[in-house]
Amino acid sequence: MLSRRAFGMMLAMSTGGIGSCGYAIAQSYPTRRIKLIVPVPPGGPSDGLARLVAPTLSAALNETVIVDNRPGGGLTIGTRAAAAADADGYTLLLALPGPFTVRPAITNNLGYDPVKSFAAVALVARTPQVLVVAPSVPANSVRDLISYAKSNPGKLNLGIPGVGTQPHLIGELFKQRTGVNIVIVPFKGSAAAMSDLLAERIQMYFEPVPGVLPFIRAGKLRALAILSDKRHAELPDVPTMAEVGYDEFNVSFWVGIVAPAGTPASIVEKLNAVINAGVKSAEMRTNLTVFGAEPSPCTPSEFATFIASEMKKWAAVARSAGLNAE
Repeated sequence: MLSRRAFGMMLAMSTGGIGSCGYAIAQSYPTRRIKLIVPVPPGGPSDGLARLVAPTLSAALNETVIVDNRPGGGLTIGTRAAAAADADGYTLLLALPGPFTVRPAITNNLGYDPVKSFAAVALVARTPQVLVVAPSVPANSVRDLISYAKSNPGKLNLGIPGVGTQPHLIGELFKQRTGVNIVIVPFKGSAAAMSDLLAERIQMYFEPVPGVLPFIRAGKLRALAILSDKRHAELPDVPTMAEVGYDEFNVSFWVGIVAPAGTPASIVEKLNAVINAGVKSAEMRTNLTVFGAEPSPCTPSEFATFIASEMKKWAAVARSAGLNAE
């Protein structure tokens, strides 16, 4: 087992290109506890993923990392708080699709800029979305669903967990790409939407695989397609949207770590190396499986590029749907 000194030397070598000043900052960091702001309430999947990352950071950095839940405002309250924090590496944020790539597509005045207000640190994991329908819907494939929707305009209701959520824009993209006339029905959260889906008051839903997998297995919902570039291990018989001709539907629920803009590059690189090492570990892979998530290690610049590309994609969808609210 590596000593902390040896680990520190390896970490320093992995962040090659940092100047002597940056090296010194990275070597001394951290000297006090780190706060990880999580913009959702305790108990959900996103919070659970944050509580996997926090001890990983704590063990590698030999410093306490606390989870600070700050829900509200469509996930923007905690996000704004992180953007306003000191850029010293002692405040981090759990970055999620809603406040980073979806809300910016429909709201102009968020109080932060997903690109300018933050330094991308690391993409932790991704979980593919799946398109499910109620058993009464006469469709066993995406093609069947599109055909039925076109023959019955306005009859199918697509539930979403709220206006401005990732499933909302997925639904708008589905309408734009397939030309179907379906009704998008907003709910106050996924639990309420799922209840109506199971009661067949709505007929369609997009949800990360873990949220609907038990119902698919029990025959209470029918999975038509995985929104990914590959099939899901738990649903090997369900094709991807790309397989049925819609390759722009590579959509995942993702979780990452960012820091306030201006955080020293040496600290960002150190955090990235620690998180990537943790994500690649067998223990973390096993833990992520519980959430149906797959580890997604990358560099800070790759994560920043990913965020920018997602923002561009959903902004185009929102414009086409006329969803810009301000």
